[in-house]
Amino acid sequence: MPIYEYRCTSCSHQMEALQKMNDAPLTECPQCSKPTLEKKISAAAFRLKGSGWYETDFKDKKPAKKENNGKGESACSSGTCSSTADA
Repeated sequence: MPIYEYRCTSCSHQMEALQKMNDAPLTECPQCSKPTLEKKISAAAFRLKGSGWYETDFKDKKPAKKENNGKGESACSSGTCSSTADA
């Protein structure tokens, strides 16, 4: 659930509220009890932790290595390296 920030336009009281995304915005200020509470625009904050997608999908994967198959192919593509079959 996201945390929304609110500010009262009457008394300047500021607060945060943990709400579902489809909940109606709060309107009554808990400080002055007037219906002048407005939702502020603020940056969303989140943290990737635990066994999320990064831990399970990408952390241990390494690029695939090209196999030689023993056909005497050169170990480097520039032509300056020795062939693996010559060794």
